Amino acid sequence: MPNTRLGKSRTTSVDATSLPARADAPSIEAAWLYYHDGLNQNDIAERMQISRASVVNYLNEARKLGWVRIHLDSDVFKGHRLAEELCAAYGLTEAMVVPDDPMNADGAAASVARVTRAAADWLPRLLEPGDRLGVSWGATIWQMAQQVPRTPVKDLSVIQLLGSRPAALGFAAEACTAIVAQRLGGECVNLHAPLVLSNKALRDALCDEPVVRDQLNALATCNKTVLASGTCNAGGAHVVRSRILSENELSEYREKGAVGVICGRLIDRHGNPVVSAVEERMIGVSLDQMRGKDMALLVAAGPGRALPAFAAMKGGFATHLVTSARVAEELLEMI
Repeated sequence: MPNTRLGKSRTTSVDATSLPARADAPSIEAAWLYYHDGLNQNDIAERMQISRASVVNYLNEARKLGWVRIHLDSDVFKGHRLAEELCAAYGLTEAMVVPDDPMNADGAAASVARVTRAAADWLPRLLEPGDRLGVSWGATIWQMAQQVPRTPVKDLSVIQLLGSRPAALGFAAEACTAIVAQRLGGECVNLHAPLVLSNKALRDALCDEPVVRDQLNALATCNKTVLASGTCNAGGAHVVRSRILSENELSEYREKGAVGVICGRLIDRHGNPVVSAVEERMIGVSLDQMRGKDMALLVAAGPGRALPAFAAMKGGFATHLVTSARVAEELLEMI
């Protein structure tokens, strides 16, 4: 029998003002007024009846949480005279040259920050559904990865190009790959193996393990890459700081012509391999596998990066370049 106690049906409505207020509502309101309505910070402070300092904090919070995404149109930087000259000189598909910051006391750090931010903004627009993006490592790639805007790319795979090293420097290879994959909504394919083994036999045996073999096969299928070319300079080279080579070993390879490092492997100024003794114990992408990509984004930022970038481009490891005006001028002087 029907339940007669239900009585008449009725429709109820909820007053929006009865809903609990969001704790982040002020940040949302401030961001809307500033970026959508075009009010300045003083106007927002008066309208919201708060201090201007609070407005600044709310806007910073909105940026930090990723609610606001800002980028300059890449065509502005690609149309730079230096960018056009670099493309002509090095046979690049495209180049982006960002201005150095002459007013910053720490000019080098500011320049690196600008270049990595520009590369992070550009990267999603260089990708298409179904791409397989290989990610290198190092301080430059780590800094870039953290700034990539959250821009999902359909059916994207993001693949770690070389094995792991201790993360004491703060930028493990697996972390660089994972962050890029998360930001772009892609499948993350990490290489679950050390970069350098104690002997060749152990390296060969580990590469024969099915899970590692599958991951090595995956990195060989990358059609696009993002990379930096490390330096071979004394007292600061990444391959020394990450204990891939000792300072004395690197000095010996410099005498043999090594000027740059790509995924732990040395190259000379023409982009040819300078084979180190450690390579037979390494697990990761080969130099041959790094060439001939549909798109290879080289990020060159900071002092001493012109020569390694020159070598990378001469060796056919880059189709696209992001760099600063100062490094661009150095690169053009090398032609």
